[in-house]
Amino acid sequence: MAAVRGSFEEGYRLLPQYCDQIKRTNPESIASVYANPQDNCFQRLFVSFQASIFGFVNACRPLLGLDRTLLKSKYLGTLLFATGFDGDGALFPLAFGVVDEESDDNWMWFLSELHNLLETNTENMPRLTILSDRQKGIVDGVEANFPTAFHGFCMRHLSDSFRKEFNNTMLVNLLWEAAWALTVIEFEAKILEIEEVSQDAAYWIRRIPPRLWATAYFEGSRFGHLTANIVESLNSWILEASGLPIIQMMECIRRQLMTWFNERREASMQWTTILVPSAERRVAEALERARSYQVLRANEAEFEVISHEGTNIVDIRNRCCLCRGWQLYGIPCAHAVAALLSCRQNVHRFTESCFTVTTYRKTYSQTLHPVPDKTLWKETSENGENPAAEVLINPPKSLRPPGRPRKKRVRAEDRGRVKRVVHCSRCNQTGHFRTTCAAPIFFFFFFFFVIRIWLFMFLFEK
Repeated sequence: MAAVRGSFEEGYRLLPQYCDQIKRTNPESIASVYANPQDNCFQRLFVSFQASIFGFVNACRPLLGLDRTLLKSKYLGTLLFATGFDGDGALFPLAFGVVDEESDDNWMWFLSELHNLLETNTENMPRLTILSDRQKGIVDGVEANFPTAFHGFCMRHLSDSFRKEFNNTMLVNLLWEAAWALTVIEFEAKILEIEEVSQDAAYWIRRIPPRLWATAYFEGSRFGHLTANIVESLNSWILEASGLPIIQMMECIRRQLMTWFNERREASMQWTTILVPSAERRVAEALERARSYQVLRANEAEFEVISHEGTNIVDIRNRCCLCRGWQLYGIPCAHAVAALLSCRQNVHRFTESCFTVTTYRKTYSQTLHPVPDKTLWKETSENGENPAAEVLINPPKSLRPPGRPRKKRVRAEDRGRVKRVVHCSRCNQTGHFRTTCAAPIFFFFFFFFVIRIWLFMFLFEK
């Protein structure tokens, strides 16, 4: 395997040249490697491709998810992610970081690199919404580098912690319903339902400020994304890559991104609608519901929309509805659609630009270019123009412990699930099957002998 993909040690040694190749083949990309100055041992690697930077800055929503996954290679380490979302709701990886270990300092460094990346590529950096598990290192890093950003909990991490504490599916479902609630009244109603089931659970939830996780209180724009869900979504291909030498792992990531960009670019060329498919479906559902609504017009911008659910006020000038669906999702809700139709307005013009097919095509308009095989890299260049060839990076000092690493990731929905109790038909005990039963055989002869004597005596008495 070392002959085919290179050794782990060679991967670290060639990292400076690999970063140089990324910047040569994908101009304006960012690829930097850092080592401990005392012993040249690897510490950090940051990579962001120009195609991803352009797509995020010019076409994606100002929403980022932060997550990480542990590497399973010989020298371990942690892979850090910063991922956006395209107009159709798919993950849009922006930047990757590889660090020797997950620590507060490494998260601070990663977010600093991310800030420099965005500041360089935007004149006026958008006010971001950032989702994470809000551990201390991430919170400090966001506050230092993105002081104006809205930083909220990723609900996957929050619900996992809640499930571990109470292990009650009903309570977990109510927690999610509270998170999805659009208004404060709906949110408080769900918290009261939780309190009826468990006062301890309600107390646990109330200790966490709702402005950090509940849609009704959150000040940023999540566009319906309560979870970053990065590792869960990338798990199918990132799992195998996490055990490869570092350059092979980064190449696996680059190839996957290159494939995604090409496939999504070609797919969008076939779309004939104004909005991306997911937004078109949402508007179609709103149109269907709006047909039964009664609309009363107050002036050129304000409307009163009456439905079986109640009365809502819509302001088409400020693009807001009392139900808050329009503001939170960026797509007109059913009440807004009813108001827009009543004054003969085009519903599609009142959606956020990130949901249009034109913007989606811009997201994937740039190309991720291949990186040549390492056999074609020049170890040295004439006149010393390639200083990367002279820099040698040693592997980090951490080593994978002995034993076979776990390959299958435990899905979030499987955590806390009660395992089925198996039963042996041979010895009548639990915990194993008949095929693996190790009970002595004479036990069964004795057991059946006693049963036969008991039956004989019973019949004789009859």
